[in-house]
Order: sequence, then C-alpha cells, then structure tokens
Amino acid sequence: MDSIPARQQLSTSKRWVIKIGSALLTDNGRGVNRAAIHNWAGQIGALRRQGIEVLLVSSGAVAAGMDRLGWRKRPESIHQLQAAAAIGQSHLVQVYEHAFGQCDCRTAQILLDHDDLSNRTRYLNARSTLKTLLSLGAVPIINENDTVVTDEIRFGDNDTLAALVANLVEADALLILTDADGLFTEDPRDNPAAELVREASATDARLVAMAGGSRSGLGRGGMATKVRAAQLAARSGARTVIVGGGMDAVIERVVAGEDLGTLLLPEADPLTARKRWLAGQLQVRGRLVLDSGAERALREQGKSLLSVGVKSVEGRFQRGELVSCCSEAGAEIARGLVNYDSCEALRIQGQPSERIAELLGYRDDEELIHRDNLILL
Repeated sequence: MDSIPARQQLSTSKRWVIKIGSALLTDNGRGVNRAAIHNWAGQIGALRRQGIEVLLVSSGAVAAGMDRLGWRKRPESIHQLQAAAAIGQSHLVQVYEHAFGQCDCRTAQILLDHDDLSNRTRYLNARSTLKTLLSLGAVPIINENDTVVTDEIRFGDNDTLAALVANLVEADALLILTDADGLFTEDPRDNPAAELVREASATDARLVAMAGGSRSGLGRGGMATKVRAAQLAARSGARTVIVGGGMDAVIERVVAGEDLGTLLLPEADPLTARKRWLAGQLQVRGRLVLDSGAERALREQGKSLLSVGVKSVEGRFQRGELVSCCSEAGAEIARGLVNYDSCEALRIQGQPSERIAELLGYRDDEELIHRDNLILL
C-alpha cells in the first residue's frame, strides 16, 4: 500500500486511542513530567475542538508512586508494586485533571482489569460507559487497575491494554507514544545504521524479530509489545502509529497525516475485521426469530433490532453474548451481541421498546441488538 494514501487516511480518523509510556510520563523515572503532560493535554484538547474523539491510555502509576516513595529500583514484590500504583495513580490523575482543565477538557478516570474485557457483560458495560463519556466530550484516562490485579490476570502491559481498548470502542487508530522515534530494523542503540520502518503490515512476521525489550526498567513493555499491540488493534481494523512522544506537537502532526514514526496497517478494513470477529470468533448462544418487518429493517435499512420485531427466543444466553437472527422460514439473516439475557428477551419479545422498563423494571438499552454490534450474513 502506498504510504501517502495511508497517511492521508489517518487524517480522516475520528476516534483515536493514544497510549503514553512510563518513561515519557516520568521523564525516565525522575518524577511526573508535568510540562510534557500539559503539552500532550493541550494537543488533545485541540483535537477535541476539531470533533476528534480521544481515549488516553496512561502508564506511569507505578513509576509515579516509586518517585513519591523515593524508590529508584522497580520492586519485585507484587504488594509493593500495588502499593506504589495506589500512591502514584492518585497523583497522576491530579496532574492530568489540572492539565486538561487548562484547555477546558473534562476528564474521567477508568481503571480496567482483565475480567472487564473478557466477561461479555462487563465488556459491554465498559464499552457503553466509554462511548457515553466520548459523547459528553470527555477524555477518558484509562489504566490497568494495578492495585488489585495479579500476574495471572494482568494484561501484561499498557500497550496491550491500549490495543484492547481500540477493539472495544472500534477506534480508527491507535497512537503509541514512546521514547523511540519508531520501530527500527535493528536497535539503533546497538547499530547506528539501523533504519526506521516507516510503514508495514501489522501482521508482518518480521516485525517482532526487529523489536526488542524494554531497557528503561520503568514499564513492563518494549518495542515487541508495541508490535503485538498493533496486531491486536488490527483485528478491529485500527491503524497503529508508533512514534517518539518527545517530538514537537507530535500528536497533532500524526493525526494530521504527517509522515512520522512507524505506521502499521491492518490487512482488512474495520467493517470486514469486525464482521470476521463477530461471525467467526464467538460461539452462537441463542436464536431470535424475526418477523418480516424486522427482517426488512435489518436487511434494507441498516437498523438495529428492536424487541417488537422478535417473534420467538430460543436457547439460553447472557447479555453481551452472540445470538443468531433468523427469518420465519429459518434462514440466518444476521448475528449480533444481545443487550438482554434470554429470560429478559422472552419477556419483551414482540413488545415496543417503550415497554421494556415496565416489563423488566429497568431499561439499559432500547435495542435488543444495536446496529454497531450486528453483522448481516
């Protein structure tokens, strides 16, 4: 793919996940870099005023806590790490709140753990919360909940978390700010002749071999984790840029399509990638039989599935699981992630959305399956 069109496509992206690493946030362990955070916040504020949505995945809680505790070496004890994260997280959020306040941006703190993105109900709840925050003009500031997770259930690094957030909210692009200019053919600290990889497919097997581990000792990631994050983000069609966070106006320049850092591209467009995920990666848990009106609404008008158009509910499923949508003749029309469990769906089938609260005692969603979570077959 030619680099100019790919960079120009970046400039049309309306939803970005931006990840900032520990070394950048703490000035290589010397303390929270307030000046840099204010600079990044100002750039993100400028993007928000252009109508571009931004979710910020922030490392640095453990490193900030280490600084406040006077520790110069990352501890190995999980309890010491969690204590450092608890102390550092509150400090880091205060700095972000002040920085974004200067550019009149609302912020919201979101702490996630593995269960939030592996459990389908919590996955949908997290997704709905993040999208609501974006609709309110806020900048969600996301970190792993380091104070409670253990090695067995952690994401492993915030590069991975950022990629999963990009999948979660169907972001157009992922921007990873790091202390290197991008991905090089070899580590430039070992080989000054190493060349910057300006553009490649995220699935290129050679990329991981080019990448190395973290040398700062502050974070858990390295360039290899950033390449793997790009591969994860590509599952939902997101493009990834890996670039040096210390460059002048780097966020605005990358979003504008300037040729900076390394651009890693998905093989499929977002719709194709999401269709593949919905149709092939999840097990169908139930079946909804639709009337002819609902079938037309899905096939011809691209609408969400409402409870009023459902004639029968088959199988047992939970909110957020994958169900099949079929015509009265039995032909499969679509698959989608359902907003209510099977017992609730039985109670509201054939009923208008206005009656959901009356029948169930609450109403989280007016659609049984939202069009964003529904793929025609």
